Amino acid sequence: MGFLKPNIPAPPPIPEPMPLPDAPKDSDKDVKDAGKDQVAKTKKKKGRTSTILTGMMGDDSEATLGRKTLLG
Repeated sequence: MGFLKPNIPAPPPIPEPMPLPDAPKDSDKDVKDAGKDQVAKTKKKKGRTSTILTGMMGDDSEATLGRKTLLG
């Protein structure tokens, strides 16, 4: 029953992509400044990461339950 389907026109051709600009060199001043900024942000961002003592799977040690405290 192919004669009942409408004729669909072909889509227009895809245009050629624009060429990418050249990547910045490591010796550029902007690149060096951005690297220094990133190092400074990383140092300031320390925050809670130094207090996390467990791994990716969490705490694997056994819990100490039923231990007497000073108050009771």
